[in-house]
Amino acid sequence: MNKIKTAGKISILIADDDADDRELIQAAFDENSTQHHISFVENGEELLHYLNRDGHYADETLHPFPQIILLDLNMPKKDGREALRELKENDIFKSIPVIVLTTSMEEKDIINSYELGVNSFIIKPVTYSGLVEFTRVLGQYWFEIAELPNV
Repeated sequence: MNKIKTAGKISILIADDDADDRELIQAAFDENSTQHHISFVENGEELLHYLNRDGHYADETLHPFPQIILLDLNMPKKDGREALRELKENDIFKSIPVIVLTTSMEEKDIINSYELGVNSFIIKPVTYSGLVEFTRVLGQYWFEIAELPNV
């Protein structure tokens, strides 16, 4: 078992521009009694600022480095596609597992995301109960079964 699992708390960074989706995702994690540290950013630009510890993201206690990233594709400023490309080109960030969580069902987005190195492509559930199930399965797989890198 790696240090992350024995420490008990996983840091999850979620990039999503929709405030309602962010609130529902947080509630779904809460409903599954997820005790992990969940942080949100609103676009790919903020995601990179967070990872680079720029500005108000400098405090690692408030903004711990993520062990996993959930990434929406369609966001303003810098969309998820651009952010994913930059993440996977960066030697420090490329080992962080990234899960695309999006409303896009476009085959080109699926193919492009995997070509850029995404670990999984998930279409956002349309119901709250579906979102709760998604967070339960995500937690079970990524936090109990899979081994995450100590980034």
